[in-house]
Amino acid sequence: MPSTTPTRRPSGLHSPTRHRPTRRRVLGAGAGLFGAAALTGCGIPSAYVDEDRRSAPDRSESEKRLGFSNWTQYIDVDDDGGRPTLDAFTERTGIKVTYTEDINDNDEFFGKMGPVLTQGTDPGRDLMVVSDWMAGRYVSLGWVQAMDRANLPNVTAQLDPQLADPAFDPGRRRSVPWQSGITGIAYNRKELGREIKSVADLWAPDLKGRVTLFAGLDEALGLLMLAQGADISAFTEDQARQAMDLVQRMVDSRHVRRFTGNDYTSDLASGAALACQAYSGDAVQLTAENPDIAFVVPEEGGELWAESLLIPNRAGHKRNAELLIDHYYQPEVAAELAAAVQYICPVPAAREVLAVSGDREKAELAEHPLLFPTEEMRARLHTMRDVGSAERPGLHKVWTRITGV
Repeated sequence: MPSTTPTRRPSGLHSPTRHRPTRRRVLGAGAGLFGAAALTGCGIPSAYVDEDRRSAPDRSESEKRLGFSNWTQYIDVDDDGGRPTLDAFTERTGIKVTYTEDINDNDEFFGKMGPVLTQGTDPGRDLMVVSDWMAGRYVSLGWVQAMDRANLPNVTAQLDPQLADPAFDPGRRRSVPWQSGITGIAYNRKELGREIKSVADLWAPDLKGRVTLFAGLDEALGLLMLAQGADISAFTEDQARQAMDLVQRMVDSRHVRRFTGNDYTSDLASGAALACQAYSGDAVQLTAENPDIAFVVPEEGGELWAESLLIPNRAGHKRNAELLIDHYYQPEVAAELAAAVQYICPVPAAREVLAVSGDREKAELAEHPLLFPTEEMRARLHTMRDVGSAERPGLHKVWTRITGV
């Protein structure tokens, strides 16, 4: 479900809608598009890489450069096509960044990187951004390097505590959030004529045939399990199946209109859907363009997720990559990036920078709860653990049968 987006996105609340990077589910079983056994069968070494095979000689001191792979439209861009926050890093450090927007889909990129990382060859980049559920796979397979925290003082001081200790990477030793967001519910308040406060409200009779859910197992499951009282940081396979059983009943009764990728926004905008699972990054734009559309973190909780920076094995400019990561954790830099991309900023101190900037639109962003969640909202946010390789094949089979995609 690749995104379709304009070529540029200006900052400010009233800029054109931008779909967030695709947090697509893994289409195959096991370790992603291919399992460890499949890799070995093809003459490729076992997928897991031991610690002593992950590093390469670091050329950072002699080569003032690094390669950075990211999603499209996930950085600040000025009117001349420059990237001010990257340019400021180069000016300050002398390190040139080759920035490539070559990540279109988590699975596709995983398939591209897998053979390279299992064979221990040069990955062709020093830094990359993937969704945390996919980052969990890279970490568990030993495909990324531990970061030197001595090179990350701003990360240590400024990282949002709610993002600091995910189950897949305790203490964030191998990953650092780039941007974050919430999976919640968006709905047309005017057309529906009432408020939606919980996931259970989606199943009301007046919404029959007007509800959409995410097609991806990893995208949809957390919100559904929270509605049933599960702790999604440590959910059981039975709890996942209970949530899917409910969705099956809603499909059988034709209550669910369809399962979507990023195209859920068009259903909501056209009125084909009145309520849907939605991402907070889209909601910032949707609600600005149409005040009848509301976004809610359900009473029982919403899923907090992130896309994170990783340093792949055998990267030749590891220290330079760490310096760039830490650059983005300066509150002033984080504020500039947040104003451009309008996702949840992983640096809470950036809020004050925007608030006192003297720019009206930036000051509005400082008060926006979908960039800087309130304490009340934070209390209802939960981080989902990764669906493990042992349970994924069975859950994926059931989910595919339900969604038909």
